[in-house]
Amino acid sequence: MSIGNKPSARFGIAAIAASALLSACASFAVSDDALVQRTGFALGMEPREFTISNRMDEGTTTRYQVKASGGRTFNCFVGGSVSVLGKSVSEAVCTETGKGAGQSAPKSQRSGTCNALLKAAGKC
Repeated sequence: MSIGNKPSARFGIAAIAASALLSACASFAVSDDALVQRTGFALGMEPREFTISNRMDEGTTTRYQVKASGGRTFNCFVGGSVSVLGKSVSEAVCTETGKGAGQSAPKSQRSGTCNALLKAAGKC
């Protein structure tokens, strides 16, 4: 009896094929809209306050640059994947160009707006 005739073997082959089809790269999983939403949240900015450029999809990671109004620039990335449950995109991680990760001040510190949650976290 050949492998193709055994029900368990056919199921295994089908499962492998389905996994390969469902594990898509970031270029499919991460839409432009998702990048804008995640970036705005990470930087505390409205979408009209920045532009995204130089998108590079590398496996499950999308790297890109952000230019904010006022001339500030950021290097950012998100992770993305597709599973049987649908698309999944991580939150954006951004670092201001020319500054270390701990030197980029969030908008709440720059603009003077601070809420109780930010105060409790020591962010203002």
